[in-house]
Amino acid sequence: MDALSNLLLGFSVALTPINLFWCFVGVVLGTIVGVLPGLGPAATIAMLLPLTLKLDPTTAIIALAGIFYGARYGGSTTSILLNMPGESSSVATCLDGYQMARNGRAGAALGISAIASFIAGTVGVLGLMLISPPLARFALRFAPPEYFALMTLGLAMVVFLAGDSMVKALLALLVGLWIATIGTDLFSAESRFTFGQAKLLGGVDFIAATVGMFAVAEVLINLESRAGGEILKIPRGIRNLLPTLQDLKDCRFAFLNGSVIGFIVGALPGAGATVASFLSYGLEKAVSRHPEKFGTGVIEGVAAPEGANNADAGGALVPLLTLGIPGGNTTAILLGGLILLGYKPGPLLIQEHPELFWGLVASMYVGNFLLLVLNLPLVPLFAQILRLPNYVLYPFILGISVVGVFSVNNSLFDVGMMALFGLLGYLMRKLDFPASALILGLVLGDVLERALRQSLMMSQGNLAILVTRPISATLLLIALVLLCLPAIRRVRAWRVEAVERES
Repeated sequence: MDALSNLLLGFSVALTPINLFWCFVGVVLGTIVGVLPGLGPAATIAMLLPLTLKLDPTTAIIALAGIFYGARYGGSTTSILLNMPGESSSVATCLDGYQMARNGRAGAALGISAIASFIAGTVGVLGLMLISPPLARFALRFAPPEYFALMTLGLAMVVFLAGDSMVKALLALLVGLWIATIGTDLFSAESRFTFGQAKLLGGVDFIAATVGMFAVAEVLINLESRAGGEILKIPRGIRNLLPTLQDLKDCRFAFLNGSVIGFIVGALPGAGATVASFLSYGLEKAVSRHPEKFGTGVIEGVAAPEGANNADAGGALVPLLTLGIPGGNTTAILLGGLILLGYKPGPLLIQEHPELFWGLVASMYVGNFLLLVLNLPLVPLFAQILRLPNYVLYPFILGISVVGVFSVNNSLFDVGMMALFGLLGYLMRKLDFPASALILGLVLGDVLERALRQSLMMSQGNLAILVTRPISATLLLIALVLLCLPAIRRVRAWRVEAVERES
């Protein structure tokens, strides 16, 4: 009853006209930010934070949180339609979402993305409301060895994204890990692999690499085709523009998978939505009856990572609100906003400021509903983008790519890096190397290295610390099993073939 009465208190706060208005403004801005590659919710919240200081503190937090989880909705749009992930958490959506668009099911992919986001976002809010304290205490058990094991498990998922080319996937992954080392060593402050370029001291910009590897490479691949007209197949009528009942039935486990994994991983400071989306995608492929179809346009391959991506937002607020520990850039800025507004996130926040906590929880219910209402009717409109002829669509994609990449650091050097990665992505596509493996290595490489080196400092150079702690040992064991599964499957296939030949 306490939870119900607290939730009623939250709705009494969230449904006031001023809070409802700013919740709407926040989720709309978040959706726009998610669609535009390069900007990101962290930069948007940082820019708008000074303006919100004039609002009531609860209203300001509701608006800023709306931008945070609203951006997770918007990120799927360009990933599905243009193969252009604006954030690392949207990379997994490209794998099947863009293939669905190529197969004429862009509307279904966008629709299932909105539905999965709504379901997972609601689960994330429920988790934030019901199990925040115990989950926060569990998150405190994660030290550098556990984070290293978790990142290793995320990288091991590359075997499920590789299909039959495990060797090529691992090679691409290693290249991504090497690219992640470019820049300044955080421990020794020495430059690594910068080749005399001062602008590489901060490392390779993720947005430049991702947009180049996916969007620019896709344009180059399509330019080889002499066929004119539409780049993708889009149905003329309204039929097939939304998910069917069979699609929803096929995704029932994906909804649950994405919601649970996204929330749990989101509650671990430093893990992030990228790890959650790839773990969810990998698990969905592992338990699927047709794993060989993943990567060709399977609707479950969109629902799982999109659900994880959005449930992560609710999970990320658990350590922020209950422990005062931000899990990433965006939550770090939200932490700064809370402090500037006069609040001290931690175990006493719920007791001392129930109207803020429960008002935020209720506003996330309302915001997720608003996002569903806003996004589903726009699916047919978004799908019409793909009707543009090639001579309009290709410059449109390249124009958005250049503007998005340039706007991150106002740097033409980043635009040049985008072009370089575009050529690399084109060559990888021609040689059948998975670009997602390289991007995953680039995203997780820095966190993996930091966790490993911190672990070795804790143990004075003894690697046994990684396998003597229960949580890290379990995660590493799972990763090892995942890496061995393709080899086991191949051996079984050889045995079956040998038996068939003998018979």
